[in-house]
Amino acid sequence: MPIDASDLHATHTADAEAPLVIRFPSVGDCVLLTVLLEALAQRYGKPVHLLASGPWTPVLLQTDPAVSELRMVFSRRMPHWLTPSRWHADAWLRAHRGPVYHCERDRFGEAIVQHARIPESRLVRAWEHWPGDDAHWADWWLDIAQLDAPGLQGPAVRPPVPARPRLHMPPEWAHQTRQWLQQHGLAGRPLVLVQPGHKKTHKRGRIATATHDKHWPAQRWAAVIRALLAEVPGAAVLVCGSTREARLTQEIVDAVGVPPAEGRVANIAAMKPTLQRLVALTAQAHSMVSVDTGPAHVAGAMDCPLVVLYGSAGWGRWLPRSASGNVVMLGPRPPTPGAALMDIEVGEVLAAWRRLHPRAAPSGIIAAR
Repeated sequence: MPIDASDLHATHTADAEAPLVIRFPSVGDCVLLTVLLEALAQRYGKPVHLLASGPWTPVLLQTDPAVSELRMVFSRRMPHWLTPSRWHADAWLRAHRGPVYHCERDRFGEAIVQHARIPESRLVRAWEHWPGDDAHWADWWLDIAQLDAPGLQGPAVRPPVPARPRLHMPPEWAHQTRQWLQQHGLAGRPLVLVQPGHKKTHKRGRIATATHDKHWPAQRWAAVIRALLAEVPGAAVLVCGSTREARLTQEIVDAVGVPPAEGRVANIAAMKPTLQRLVALTAQAHSMVSVDTGPAHVAGAMDCPLVVLYGSAGWGRWLPRSASGNVVMLGPRPPTPGAALMDIEVGEVLAAWRRLHPRAAPSGIIAAR
């Protein structure tokens, strides 16, 4: 799959009439987008072109058979003349002749469409068909895949694509993660993942959780972790997060109070975390407890038994979907101003986790699905 943002002379695509999607996703959005990509690839009988952003996008989609060309825009907000990846995107978009599914609604995405002079006759403007906040992303993406641009009629077939995301994991991620687990004395143990942070945990270089609706205090996370360790013999709890969240996750590990020598609680946010490793860990973990954030969608796509805590956004639109449906949500369903994770008690989280059907025991990391 070409991932090219620097070759400014490339003005053609491998299949100029394939459907093209414009979407600049977060991690969770990227996972959810796989529903649209798969539906379009099956409907048109050819893989999709994607114009996107974010370093996580090529990681998650590099081996997705529904994507043939992935082109990256590294900044949508900088002036066009200062952004070489935008120049290249213009040339690529102008060479395209198929339908363009424009899945952004801000002025930055619109500026890219206008600068590339994509005619309205080839545009499917997804947000003109938004059914409201009761719609789940996966269901909506399936509906968008059936729409045609005004001047281009697509195949009438509605492919039988499940309304749930999926990720394709390269075998080397499994191998590298097995080695990593062995190096840290975690191989062979049931692994319970905890994801306390989210993309707004940090703001301007400081921890900014106390007033956020997705904030849950370290002491509550620690109480959950102690209970998990007591209920799963031999388990190790891995507290997940980005490198920027290492201080937050360490506060939780310290609050648990388990001696580090026991190796039963690990702050993996402080261990040079990678998205590849997160995918591989969720493919084999016993279970996961997470706030509403991108890694929860990764876990759902890898069918990890999962509890998710929701704040004001609610879970109706954002619930991770998995092959087994082994997901339990806590918090409001619709968007609810004023709702917060602080409304959720430790006992509720543990009761939800006990409702899961966890993976029985480590059996090696699952290969690409």
